[in-house]
Amino acid sequence: MSRRLVNPSRRLADAGSIPFVASIQSKSRNSPVLSIGLVVVGAILLIGYCYSNSGSSSDIKDVSKLEGGGSCTAEVLQTLPLLKKAYGDSMHKVLHVGPESCSVVSSLYQEEDTEAWGIEPYELDDVSSKCKSLVRKGIVRVADLKFPLPYRAKSFSLVIVSDALDYLSPRYLNRTVPELVRVSADGVVIYAGYPGQQRARGGEVAKFGRPAKLRSSSWWIRFFVQTSLEENETAGKKFEQASTKKGYKPGCQVFHLKSYA
Repeated sequence: MSRRLVNPSRRLADAGSIPFVASIQSKSRNSPVLSIGLVVVGAILLIGYCYSNSGSSSDIKDVSKLEGGGSCTAEVLQTLPLLKKAYGDSMHKVLHVGPESCSVVSSLYQEEDTEAWGIEPYELDDVSSKCKSLVRKGIVRVADLKFPLPYRAKSFSLVIVSDALDYLSPRYLNRTVPELVRVSADGVVIYAGYPGQQRARGGEVAKFGRPAKLRSSSWWIRFFVQTSLEENETAGKKFEQASTKKGYKPGCQVFHLKSYA
């Protein structure tokens, strides 16, 4: 019996009916489209990541414009990682008090397991939509520091204050600083300007009602003693150690106070 020769091209065509081979052929045809799709998705994710990381740096740039670049609130934004080292779990419920509080609260919300609130001691002018949203939700409040704070005792684990106490006279400091300590559970961190620090006097008088009174560290220490407030030496040392490791040179005085027992 004679055998019929099989056409090789026929075999190849028949192989297309085999599911496995068909799937391979289909994948080879779709691979360019798939590759382009993956590239597009990767580009979108990369842009989103870069945009999210730019938030804190833009906040620092915006705040540094305040008061001619002598802003202690900008220092708060730069030292948030150092405060985390010094206070650890005490950073889970934070109140910031001072101008540009929306920027600080927004940055704190980017930290893991951290809740934040803010008090803006002066009227808000020309603020961003993000800040308006925080105010509308009650996360940031506008409140006069010359009066008792609208919170119960020990409402927050940590209270951070910047660019606010420099504008108060000793008469009001005697009321305000103990109030800050009252609403804290694990401490108060005060950022105050150095004597001789340059600030835009015209702008600050228009916004704060008076020029800043920049006091020396010895003045503050005497004030803490006179008002029976105790410095938190443990947190202060941890903050200094973290600052040294990071090579951070403070542009403002930083004081760490204990909460009431």
